[in-house]
Amino acid sequence: MLNYYQTEAFVDLGWEFYGPVIGMLVLIGLAVPVWVSLGLGSIALLYITDVLPLSLFGESLFDGIDAFALIAVPLFILTGDVLVRTGLSNKLLDVAEASVGGARAGFGSATVLGCGFFACISGSDAAGAAAVGRMTIDRLVKQGYPKPYACALVAAGACTGILIPPSIAYIIIGLVLGISASTLFLAAAVPGLMVMGAIMLTNVVMNRIHGYENAGQGFSFKRWISVVIDARYALMVPFVILGGIYSGIFTPTEAAAIAVVTTIIIGLFQGTLKVSDFPKMLESSAKVNGVILPIIALSLPLAQTLAALNVPQAFVESMTSITDSHVALTLIMIGILILAGCFMETTPNILILSPILLPLAREIGMDDIQFCIMMVTSLGVGFITPPLGLNLFVVSGLTGTSVLKIAARSGPYVLSMLTVVLMLAFIPELSLWALD
Repeated sequence: MLNYYQTEAFVDLGWEFYGPVIGMLVLIGLAVPVWVSLGLGSIALLYITDVLPLSLFGESLFDGIDAFALIAVPLFILTGDVLVRTGLSNKLLDVAEASVGGARAGFGSATVLGCGFFACISGSDAAGAAAVGRMTIDRLVKQGYPKPYACALVAAGACTGILIPPSIAYIIIGLVLGISASTLFLAAAVPGLMVMGAIMLTNVVMNRIHGYENAGQGFSFKRWISVVIDARYALMVPFVILGGIYSGIFTPTEAAAIAVVTTIIIGLFQGTLKVSDFPKMLESSAKVNGVILPIIALSLPLAQTLAALNVPQAFVESMTSITDSHVALTLIMIGILILAGCFMETTPNILILSPILLPLAREIGMDDIQFCIMMVTSLGVGFITPPLGLNLFVVSGLTGTSVLKIAARSGPYVLSMLTVVLMLAFIPELSLWALD
């Protein structure tokens, strides 16, 4: 992979640059698949500007995805699928409910905690929204929550899928910027928990205002112990993954492989997984992986072309010419990320924007790791904001509830996540305390 920051080529940014970029955005707006739009935009830029050889395009497609760290992506996706098919996800939700279900708004909080448990294994937000949504939305409605609000709660809780390690987003941004995924996982632990806590707190406040749900039977330590023992195998999976990564025993990629093997062995041992389940399970995971990896492959030539055109440096110069206030520049970055997250998926946003915005973050004194955590968290807001709002569409597809109705109820969660984003942007210790 080319180094984004070691190039002397420069082309003045005129219509030879803006034309292909606008064309690419128009294609995305017309619902042309993102990977197709990115590929055509990359070819157009290379051909028109001639800043790099056009032959680079084909070479980059293979070199970009020929990375050991990317093996973790399909493996974590497969782990999440095995988790659902073996019923281990139900066990994790039982533990969440036994832990906080007795409190006011308890099952709502348990739903968010269940999303967090699922995030510790799958690293995918859409998978978490689908898995947890199937198990909880009907029960939330029975507890007294309006269906659109229940859908919004699950959609917001599932945002933790890319925020709580192990996260596919951190694997990708680490690969692009040359930062260890293990380091990012360690740095993301507290911010991920902050987002989950903010979503739970928001639900408690909304519940007190509207009286959706009353207290359950109260916390029972005896019941909690019983549920934890029953879910011991399910709890073993995140313990093995995170414990192994944080202790340095194995890398995130090795952790993903171990997670797949562990969940499969548990499923076969308990009789909840059969050999006949494997074809459908592999097919389902391959479909998800088939969406992510082409985007990664085709984003890399575009990112290299932008670097060769000195777009990151030009962007920094243009922003600093507007204002020299670090606070204003930070807010501009956050605004760009949130706006981008509203219109495009996390993976292409990371691949395209991280090399452009990182120099600006460095210019204002932001640490690289803090920038990565802030960027992923900001993009996470996009999962519950129209027009893309992937999680909104997932839960809408599960329940048949209008996306607009769900989005309208997601407002408080957007605000709570934005609060965490601002804290991460202006308080470096939240991301860097464990790395000192």
